[in-house]
Amino acid sequence: MPEQLLPDPAIDTPIVFVDLETTGGSPGEHRITEVGVVELGASGVSRWSTLVDPQQPIPPFIQQLTGITNAMVQGAPTFDAIAAALFERLNGKLFVAHNASFDRGFLRSEFARAGFTFNPDVLCTVRLSRALFPAEKRHGLDALMARHALVPTDRHRALADADLLWQFWQRLHGLVPLDVLRTQIERTMRRYRLAGDITEDLLDSAPAGCGVYALYGEDDAPLYVGRSVRVRQRLRTHLTGERRSSKDMRLAQQVRRVEWRATGGELGALLAEAQWIAALRPVHNRLPRVARDDPADAPWPYTGAIVFEERDDASRSRTFHVVDRWRYVGHAPSLEEAALLTSSGIAGPFELSTYRILQTHLARGLRVTPLAAPLSALAGADTVA
Repeated sequence: MPEQLLPDPAIDTPIVFVDLETTGGSPGEHRITEVGVVELGASGVSRWSTLVDPQQPIPPFIQQLTGITNAMVQGAPTFDAIAAALFERLNGKLFVAHNASFDRGFLRSEFARAGFTFNPDVLCTVRLSRALFPAEKRHGLDALMARHALVPTDRHRALADADLLWQFWQRLHGLVPLDVLRTQIERTMRRYRLAGDITEDLLDSAPAGCGVYALYGEDDAPLYVGRSVRVRQRLRTHLTGERRSSKDMRLAQQVRRVEWRATGGELGALLAEAQWIAALRPVHNRLPRVARDDPADAPWPYTGAIVFEERDDASRSRTFHVVDRWRYVGHAPSLEEAALLTSSGIAGPFELSTYRILQTHLARGLRVTPLAAPLSALAGADTVA
């Protein structure tokens, strides 16, 4: 008969406490050897586990650590064979694990190879322990066992370690006031089930470096435009991050689509962000104030368009930004392509934001070069912002 649930739990969503044993630490190279699940369902607490044939040798030190040998997994089901049943067991439930990014990463990779998309909401018990007991220095599973009198049936076996997490969960309900526990769970939880067509794979394709991004809601209504030196990380913070304010959470719930543009540098991101805000007028952005002495137009001090360069040391890439008559035209990876951005010869409207930003950076020493100069001269110019 399954164990009974807690009478007044801190969270009433279905929960699975999960632990894995693997052949190593890299989801791309290594494979799962054992899965253990303690599930809190409507009828109580149930347990499930299986050895898994990793289809690769288990290193000797891993065999010594876990006690799982190559002989033990011979004849065990492969992950492909258990994928459908395991996905049904885990899908739609709060995924609780210790160092949860490890277990989630392995399962996400294994499920992807089997044709499933696995993006559960995640609660890491390491993070939760740190949030609830900040005075404690150690939050590993051995430390939790000693501190909270958790009783292991085994160690470094999947189901036994998953059961320790269930014991820890029960202890917390006796140690921590329920409102505090609920607050810290909400702050610590990472939500990966995203609205609209947004997926983890989509976020993985966002720029790792500088850029601008826009969030859209129902009927493609612009919600918010932002910039970041790490666009992918910033989008994750917006949509799946921890410690969000209530305002941030309301915004995340409205998002149905995202778009972005890599800019190669911070100044390019600043210019593109201002241009997108002016064009889209998102409801969660403040439009820049227009003072009485702000110009409606301003003389352009150059003959034709100008270009400035930004360099990304991490990717060793160069980006050339083009501005013409106080209008940000765009950017390109080469001078030849940058010159083509102005080939139409059609001047756009005066952009007050571009005027303000560029004036500030020119005063700080931004070096620009007229695009009318020969490309050979431009290539040798010192145009780094």
